[in-house]
Amino acid sequence: MDLPIVLGVDGSEPSLRAADWAADEAALRGTPLRLVYASLWERYEGESLAEDVGKPSEQVRAEDVVRVAAERARRRQAGVEISTDVLPEEPGYALVREGRGACALVLGTRGRAGLTEVLLGSVSLTVAAHADCPVIVVRPGADNQVRAGAAGRVVVGVGEHGADSAALRFAVQEAGLRHASLDAVRAWRCPAHETTDHPLLAGEPARLHERRAAEILDAALKETPPDVDLHRRTVEGPARRVLLNASHEADLLVVGARRNHGHLGLQLGRVAHAVLHHGACAVAVVPEPV
Repeated sequence: MDLPIVLGVDGSEPSLRAADWAADEAALRGTPLRLVYASLWERYEGESLAEDVGKPSEQVRAEDVVRVAAERARRRQAGVEISTDVLPEEPGYALVREGRGACALVLGTRGRAGLTEVLLGSVSLTVAAHADCPVIVVRPGADNQVRAGAAGRVVVGVGEHGADSAALRFAVQEAGLRHASLDAVRAWRCPAHETTDHPLLAGEPARLHERRAAEILDAALKETPPDVDLHRRTVEGPARRVLLNASHEADLLVVGARRNHGHLGLQLGRVAHAVLHHGACAVAVVPEPV
């Protein structure tokens, strides 16, 4: 049996837009779509559900949340098998557990709190930091709608895992499903202490670092299937800035997650944090093996 796409819903407009995206993804993969509502969500996000869905509080039920989201997903992709569930649990814990039996988790940018969608909601960030499967956070386009293949491009940040990168494998799969081009991007920087004032040597350190970035990129992509419309890019600058810039021309940005066990618990790296908060397209965070 194919593992489902799992969509976390909470009745907010961002989660309904994510339902569109998740339905499209399930249709592309030919997998079921499972909609999950964790009924303790409001402990994280603050405002009452009734305010968002426009009903008196006594009429609002968890079943309304999943029903509305399921109806929207069915309108989007009538052929997708859809199931729903209401879980009386903390949302972060429940969704991380759901991810163990999913091919991917899909979430909106935030919950029902009154903050702007520029910032990622606490539940989405928690799930991205702990899930065992890829977590896809759907960010709104400039017209506040999900972009379904508008750019025809998937972008993946190539890190140190090379050809063994789970993020790269996921990006190759997504590009194939979408019949999209794949931009594999490797950021590089020349450390300040390697610069020189000598006119004959001024550009040499930078060329060496750029060449090294190209070699890492070529090694990582050596097993990419030949039918993939692949584009290699080495770009000077911090990886966060390079990938955020690339997200403006993509339908999906894929990054690997090398979780760090720090004194505050399991943490995502700075690159993953930056693109989740500020990416211009949907962002997939794919856990890499430790």
